[in-house]
Amino acid sequence: MGMFGNAHTVDPSQAQQDYARLMGAGEQVQAAYQLVRDVILFTDRRLLLVDKQGITGKKVEYHSIPFRSITHFAVETAGTFDLDAELKIWVSGNSVPIQKTFTKGVDIYEVQAILTQFVAK
Repeated sequence: MGMFGNAHTVDPSQAQQDYARLMGAGEQVQAAYQLVRDVILFTDRRLLLVDKQGITGKKVEYHSIPFRSITHFAVETAGTFDLDAELKIWVSGNSVPIQKTFTKGVDIYEVQAILTQFVAK
């Protein structure tokens, strides 16, 4: 499903190893999802979006969003004919949400629970 641009689950411990250089001291990956080349990491401190650019994907942009900057979020569950779920996240200072699409195999309620755990502190 990654070929269609939808996210799928990645083992958090593998993501922890793969992106160790981006982690602060003691920071832990709680959940990870992968698009075709891009990655979404939920750590215990922030949301990290890994955006691979260009044809080769060698140029990479890392978006680090502290959970305290998230003003609100929405999830849309998959339906009978619409097989993907969507996540929208609004960040303070930006009126346009960050949008990510997940396959039906990803538990969007789990994604919402992770955000709730950190954003609603």
